[in-house]
Amino acid sequence: MKALVLAGGSGTRLRPITHTSAKQLVPVANKPVLFYGLEAIAAAGITEIGIVVGSTHAEIEAAVGDGSRFGAQVTYLRQEAPLGLAHAVLIARDFLGEDDFVMYLGDNFIVGGINGLVERFVTERPAAQIMLTQVPDPRQFGVAELDATGRVVGLEEKPRRPKSDLALVGVYLFTPDVHEAVAELKPSWRGELEITDAIQWLIDRGRRVESSVISGYWKDTGNVADMLEVNRLVLESVEPRVEGKVDDASELIGRVVVERGAVVERSRIVGPVIIGPDVQIRDSYVGPFTSIAAECALAGSEIEYSIVLPRASISGVRRIESSLIGHDVVVTPAPSTPRAHRLVLGDHSQVQISS
Repeated sequence: MKALVLAGGSGTRLRPITHTSAKQLVPVANKPVLFYGLEAIAAAGITEIGIVVGSTHAEIEAAVGDGSRFGAQVTYLRQEAPLGLAHAVLIARDFLGEDDFVMYLGDNFIVGGINGLVERFVTERPAAQIMLTQVPDPRQFGVAELDATGRVVGLEEKPRRPKSDLALVGVYLFTPDVHEAVAELKPSWRGELEITDAIQWLIDRGRRVESSVISGYWKDTGNVADMLEVNRLVLESVEPRVEGKVDDASELIGRVVVERGAVVERSRIVGPVIIGPDVQIRDSYVGPFTSIAAECALAGSEIEYSIVLPRASISGVRRIESSLIGHDVVVTPAPSTPRAHRLVLGDHSQVQISS
């Protein structure tokens, strides 16, 4: 079995971060979200991985390399434009050959890995196997319709009027049958070749499509709120570790990781928190569910429930929370401006001004 990882999307919902960085490389607990997927694939025993890349290919190729760090061999497949998930299968035809494969969206995060899913597919070997989860607003996802016995009878991509609240999770398993389906597709109303249409093609022709509703945690990390939530979840499982320098005037509470080269002085850190390599923290407070990446600087400031990317600097700023702060950002207080009130008041007015 091979794996096809999709990492070619533009990440419009994470702008402005993704104007200059691939969305799949935005870190969760100081590790790119893409790496969690690659680790899950390798843990399932799949070592031949094709990564579909687009305009951010150079950055992704530099980060992932040849795949050896994951115990895998990576082949990069260029997609000139994000023309749909089924289009990614189409351009990967030569790489996939006649092998079964798992397709994994590179910005998705699934707790517990995919070992069980792969084992079930190998045993039962349907034409396609999909994962579903209940979501509050299915209009943002591919949606599955099941009959009374739980069999998949219909799929639709981002429907205006969803027929269920069951969304497709970004992991699919296919036999080579899917190539026949993809070859028959026409672009949808969105101008894309939809993987849901390919799976529907299989259903309409009597091919077996299996599904399972997952009870574990899944997130599409396509927006800031979801990124922060996944960061929180991963940080919940960190074990405290101090490899950097923490002075006697500082206080570490709970699960706090201080990486090698980091310096913490006269500060209070309340975990779970990860402080990356060569970070400088002075006279500051870092609150729960915060990850601070390498070479950042924090002075006289407070931050919690946030993700800070490498080399950012925050100085003299009180109470930052629920934030995603990009590479090389500089955050400082605004200059003080004299305040004045300009009034035109009628006779016998009564005015209260809070200065």
